[in-house]
Amino acid sequence: MDILGLLGIALGILTIILFIVKKFSIIVAAPIATIVVLLFSGVPILETVFGKENSYMTALAGFIAANFAIFLLGSILAKYMDKSGATVSIADKVLSVVGTKNPYNALVALFIISAILTYGGINVFVIIFALIPMAKPIFQQLNISWKLVIIPIFGGTSTFTMTMLPGAPSLHNIVPSTGLGTSLTAAPLIGIVTSIVAIVFILLFMKWSLNKSLKKNETFEVKDGVLKDEAVVDRELPSFLVSLLPIVTLLAIILIFSSVNNIIIVALIVAILLSAVLFRKQITQQREALNEGAVDSLASTITTGSTIAFGSITTSVPAFKGVFRMIQSIPGPPILSLMIGTGLISGITASAVGAIGIAVQNFAPIYLDMGLDPETIHRTIAISSGALAIVPYSGFLIIFNSLTGLSMKETFKNAFISINVTHWIALVVIIIMTLVGLA
Repeated sequence: MDILGLLGIALGILTIILFIVKKFSIIVAAPIATIVVLLFSGVPILETVFGKENSYMTALAGFIAANFAIFLLGSILAKYMDKSGATVSIADKVLSVVGTKNPYNALVALFIISAILTYGGINVFVIIFALIPMAKPIFQQLNISWKLVIIPIFGGTSTFTMTMLPGAPSLHNIVPSTGLGTSLTAAPLIGIVTSIVAIVFILLFMKWSLNKSLKKNETFEVKDGVLKDEAVVDRELPSFLVSLLPIVTLLAIILIFSSVNNIIIVALIVAILLSAVLFRKQITQQREALNEGAVDSLASTITTGSTIAFGSITTSVPAFKGVFRMIQSIPGPPILSLMIGTGLISGITASAVGAIGIAVQNFAPIYLDMGLDPETIHRTIAISSGALAIVPYSGFLIIFNSLTGLSMKETFKNAFISINVTHWIALVVIIIMTLVGLA
């Protein structure tokens, strides 16, 4: 076993975490941590970081090329919704329905909206670009801690709708389906039972967190002054239906024409053009919305791409083969080592989808030879990918913090419990179902 290489992987992960804790940009932290990994791996550093093939830079460039359009257009649409006051109009309507006496109802409403959008096939980054501006005035009017916003949004977008529910159109469900030849509804009983357990846990955790926050007299304004509590300026807001029309149009186009290539891009463009027309009275200087959205999207794309690139190089070094062997030697039922292996990879790569791809390619054949059912392997790998999806260098979390104005210290605990712990509980359910013969 390559002990020195394994030490390099561990030190690389510690390096990137330390840099994030010290509030360095992930754009700086990721390449430095990658070099630390490579120093102990016996591979050419300059070529692996800056080379034209299979390097840090090609992994980063590949992610940007594949996703920049979504980040750019999603960010611009969010700016239109925010600057026009459409988010305030939608928030007012939501509050008029759920009421202001029980803040928990508002959190549940946000959780349900997030879950429906994700299960409908909407990209999670598009969802957070759209929902955060909408959620802000709700929290502001209810005067509840803005830190709590991460629970309903992460719970709705990144747990049962992402990895558990049968038929989910997420990449987390598509990748194992493609690799194993299974359907998107693979292992339906496991998927339904784990989804129910996950929903109950998230709702209970959300209730407990809200009660704890209220007892501490926490309010909308973040302590440390990270997020300014801006007063809502008196102005003529667009009506609720007009405010909702760009989002409804976006979702309708994606769902109706789901088989069309790059339909998300087309839908975002249509929604932006519609916003430009509908909100022309509220936004007289539309150039500002376009410019600000473009600038924000660039940082978001490179941030996420940097974490993906670090994970890509870390899992490609020779020492990582030793990690595979250690995982396969874990005692207990075979499904346990499959869970631990996939979860560990998701933590190293900070990418649940990346972990699924590696697990399907490297683990699945071994467990198929052991006699495990392909559908069980499919669902187990999908759910296990969320076991360590939230680490301090997770691009999704870093972008969320940037959009909300919250710090890693303020969000990490709730994010970790909302996603990671929820998946741990789901994995325990799978083990129990396996032992009693239901899986």
